[in-house]
Amino acid sequence: MWGVLFALAVFAPAGRLGLGAPSASMLSLTPPTTTAATGSTLAPTQPLWKVKAKANGTSVQRVLVPVIRKKVIVRKRKKVIRLSHSITERPAVTTSRSRTLERPQTQEPDCPPLGLESLKVSDSQFEASSSQSYGLGPHRGRLNIQSGLEDGDLYDGAWCAEEQDVEPWFQVDAKKPVRFSGVITQGRNSIWRYDWVTSYKVQFSNDSRSWWGSRNLSTGMDAVFPANSDPETPVLNLLPEPQVARFIRLLPQTWLQGGASCLRAEILACPVRDPNDLYPEAYAPGSSDPLDFRHHNYKDMRKLMQQVNEQCPNITRIYNIGKSYQGLKLYVMEMSDKPGEHELGEPEVRYVAGMHGNEALGRELLLLLMQFLCHEYLRGDPRVTRLLTETRIHLLPSMNPDGYEIAYRKGSELAGWAEGRWTHQGIDLNHNFADLNTPLWDAEDDGLVPHTVPNHHLPLPAYYTLPNATVAPETRAVIQWMKRIPFVLSANLHGGELVVSYPFDMTRTPWAARELTPTADDAVFRWLSTVYAGSNRAMQDPDRRPCHNQDFSLHGNIINGADWHTVPGSMNDFSYLHTNCFEITVELSCDKFPHENELSQEWENNKDALLNYLEQVRMGISGVVRDKDTEAGIADAVISVEGINHDVTTARDGDYWRLLTPGDYSVTASAEGYHSVTRDCRVTFEEGPVHCNFLLTKTPKQRLRELLAAKAKLPPDLRRRLERLRGKKD
Repeated sequence: MWGVLFALAVFAPAGRLGLGAPSASMLSLTPPTTTAATGSTLAPTQPLWKVKAKANGTSVQRVLVPVIRKKVIVRKRKKVIRLSHSITERPAVTTSRSRTLERPQTQEPDCPPLGLESLKVSDSQFEASSSQSYGLGPHRGRLNIQSGLEDGDLYDGAWCAEEQDVEPWFQVDAKKPVRFSGVITQGRNSIWRYDWVTSYKVQFSNDSRSWWGSRNLSTGMDAVFPANSDPETPVLNLLPEPQVARFIRLLPQTWLQGGASCLRAEILACPVRDPNDLYPEAYAPGSSDPLDFRHHNYKDMRKLMQQVNEQCPNITRIYNIGKSYQGLKLYVMEMSDKPGEHELGEPEVRYVAGMHGNEALGRELLLLLMQFLCHEYLRGDPRVTRLLTETRIHLLPSMNPDGYEIAYRKGSELAGWAEGRWTHQGIDLNHNFADLNTPLWDAEDDGLVPHTVPNHHLPLPAYYTLPNATVAPETRAVIQWMKRIPFVLSANLHGGELVVSYPFDMTRTPWAARELTPTADDAVFRWLSTVYAGSNRAMQDPDRRPCHNQDFSLHGNIINGADWHTVPGSMNDFSYLHTNCFEITVELSCDKFPHENELSQEWENNKDALLNYLEQVRMGISGVVRDKDTEAGIADAVISVEGINHDVTTARDGDYWRLLTPGDYSVTASAEGYHSVTRDCRVTFEEGPVHCNFLLTKTPKQRLRELLAAKAKLPPDLRRRLERLRGKKD
């Protein structure tokens, strides 16, 4: 019996093991290192074993019986050695190769992210040994967080320890025990500095006082994980063995020479069952809608769209508008009670997603929306039925499929901030549309608008139509799509922020990085933006923190695009100036590529907003402009509203839609060869557009021209007019 007790004393750890601490059997009878809080640092206690090398190269392990004393023995860690090399070189890790874990070529995360990037983890759950400033505090250590233009403000791009802090650490409280399985790190986001960690250790705790480390299973020593070699590329390290704990701590060991210990991180963690109910059950967000909540690559997207079409063949139609540079088709799902047909008086609306391939949430939301509309239509939901009966909806889930496939292969947490953003040709599609702003503003400065130069449907510049013009095939396909269908309303779905922006996106002052630049329809665009932002759950959460470096909630979560940052060649501006369509940009989430397990909550955040925005196409006036004699619709008639320097035109059959906020308006319809007609139209807060129809009478000159072309007999009044005209010519 005494032998058993002696053996227990030999192998027992110096402190008690908390919930989730690695057992002796898990680490080949090597007990975990326990640390105690000493001031602002936690130092590990002396180990319970020593390894002594023999002359022949072998080693023996001597086990020491621990003696419990009141005084805590603290082993001071060596000061970090920083090798001298330039910031452009790959920084060396000072830890020896035998102690640094070799990262496999490919690693697949087995647990979802804890939520540092998506803001599920609140600022209060972060802690650190030190911080250079509040703007570089631990709450800024979130994966992919972006800094402002100025360093030293409240919104820097990482957590950075003080330079004199030789034992820095960065800590996250999961609020309850979870199974930690991995860590993803980045360096500091800054246009002025280069800072990143090159290696780190990981520790765990259940009370933030007693800690144990992640061990290298082959050596039994603390694992040292290789970290970053540049500031932006996410680096994943899976733990040698997952650990169940409440707290996780990253301890940078080395960092870039001349830089600081700075990092951004995401923690991978799976939930665990709480058998003792020690922690209150957290609210599990999500959706009860029976939809496919996962990420879909090109093949899966095609398959899902086909399934929706087969389930609802009477209200859906799949078509493509062209191909990407690599030959992937740009598929569109049309949803209407009469798909494939433009009905007189029925407005056309579109949603476009995936312009930037790595901003994946919009793509999945549109795939979810088409499933939802199909499902609810079959259920007989009156709201959805009316929407599909009175509107023709077009959903383009992936404008940049080549870029998406790049980001998809990397994975939701490893695509970083920019990988997959551009097309295969390296083109940013949101800067690739023709700049029509500059010729319009130049003509306005010269007093030529609207009498000489129109304020709408501006033609493409000559340089843009040249064969060698740098125009992506995806851009050309969308422009032709815009010309074929008389779209009235659109939204361009992006990611990486929580805000709705509206035109103009380009500043009027050429050298200005940002400048308030409203359109003539500023009131309408602000209304549309507010409808989406006011219906988005995440944007309306009063407790949410800013995503990166601007707090848009102070202004209702909407902003003029040019007042945020200038974007020449944007799709929003082009759509407004080249077509009848009013388009806004919706930044859907702080996380550009959220994990699959967050998609159901993101759907709930945006579902009502997506539906409410579609219904705004009924705001304003609509009608048909007809020939008074034949009652045939007049195509390309111009609809002008007094006081608004932007006109729209009628579609092929003479129908039109003009978005307006509530108020009284004087509206004029004009067409070549016809007398103009003006009438008053009142827009109310009642749902549905106000009908303002027009009957136009041909001018005598137009009637004469048509009769002469048809070689028909002229009526007396036109014959006398023709004789007078010939007499004047003689």
